[in-house]
Amino acid sequence: MTTAARAAGTAVLVLVLGAGAYATADAYDVVPGLVTLAPPVPDPSPFPTAPGATEPTPVARALADLDPQVPLPSSAAVQALVDGLVADPRLGPSVGVVVADQLTGEVLAAHQPDAGRVPASTAKLLTGVAALSRLDPEATLATRVVALEGDRIALVGGGDVLLAAGEGDPDAVLGHAGMADLARATASALTLRGTTTVELVVDDSLFSGPTEHPVWDPDYVDMGFTAPITALAVDLAKLRPGEYPPRAADPSLAAAEIFAQRLAEAGVTVQGRPSRAGSPVEGTELARVESATVADVTHYFLDTSDNTVTEVVARLVAVGAGLPGSFEGGTQAVLRAVASLGVDVSGARLVDASGLATTSSLSPALLVDLVRLTTDPAHPALRDVATGMPVAGLTGTLHDRFTGSPARGLVRAKTGSLPAVTSLAGTVLDAQGRQLAFVVMADQTPPGGQWAPRQAVDGFVTALAACGCR
Repeated sequence: MTTAARAAGTAVLVLVLGAGAYATADAYDVVPGLVTLAPPVPDPSPFPTAPGATEPTPVARALADLDPQVPLPSSAAVQALVDGLVADPRLGPSVGVVVADQLTGEVLAAHQPDAGRVPASTAKLLTGVAALSRLDPEATLATRVVALEGDRIALVGGGDVLLAAGEGDPDAVLGHAGMADLARATASALTLRGTTTVELVVDDSLFSGPTEHPVWDPDYVDMGFTAPITALAVDLAKLRPGEYPPRAADPSLAAAEIFAQRLAEAGVTVQGRPSRAGSPVEGTELARVESATVADVTHYFLDTSDNTVTEVVARLVAVGAGLPGSFEGGTQAVLRAVASLGVDVSGARLVDASGLATTSSLSPALLVDLVRLTTDPAHPALRDVATGMPVAGLTGTLHDRFTGSPARGLVRAKTGSLPAVTSLAGTVLDAQGRQLAFVVMADQTPPGGQWAPRQAVDGFVTALAACGCR
């Protein structure tokens, strides 16, 4: 064999041995290739179904449907309870009462149901019903900043008087939106424009007319019962923490002062002091923050009986109806909204939306119709009024009432209190589990404050809760 032949044979042998070694390495997945001794890869699992495509789980309802099989209490027994309440000297000589079956509307007992009386804060039920029937319950209220000519900017109020002075809290109603958040967003927008110094004006022209009602006690603002009604305020215009502290005389300008401070902290200098724009402003929006929803705000004023927020919401109803955002526009819009739902408002006189006015007049019959309407399946949006009312012994303005009563937790009701006026309107479950709607209005209670008349009313409602009455 020649040298060339031997060399060629050697090369072929090397190639064969090399190929065999590579195939062996490939089989053991040491080198890349198609051969493997590993077990086959299983088929992939099906692509997961998107969570949004699954069937939703039922959401627990705050108020269950009423059971028509539960027996009604005896009208005679309930009337005896009403007669005893009316004769109670702790309520004085002017008392109106209605007790009706919540499901059917049958009046079980009454005393002067159609006579108008001072409602105090039970008037807030009308405002709540109007808000949730005429406004979008999921809508929010924007507080905006717009750029004007030159280096001027405007803070524009949209009806949020629950703004936080600092950061907003997305889980809260009071303080849902914050001035610090608005200032930071504004500063970022101004930086892009190359602006670090501005003049600030405030536009609260959404509302009109007087900010305090002429029939109100002039000390109400100083006593903290309400703030002047404007389209913009930080923490209900409170000058210090607490339930009833004094309020700012001009909530809009007070809010603008706080906003100027937050702007300074964000690196923007505000020249001079904020001033009020002479007319509605127009300009490019720089930033905005949004309040909690209208439904949440309605819950808030029903639970806390806050007068300022109630008046603001009534004005929003008026603006939405094309009426002036004033006291008169608000009350007209509220009554029209209630009447459109089939409630008889003839003879009703609503001077303000919050119930501070002692010259308003509503009948127990009107209020009991409203209470029943809030659980009517034909008006599901109004359930937020029913669930927004305080619960006896647990929440809101009833948290410290019925605490030792068997009716604790079984009563949802709106309170009403003014000098010489005590009222309560809501629902109670009786001993059989039948839900009753009730209204008690007393507007000539004896001197001595609220304690005695409230005890009389709470005792009556406790007796309703305990009533098998068959």
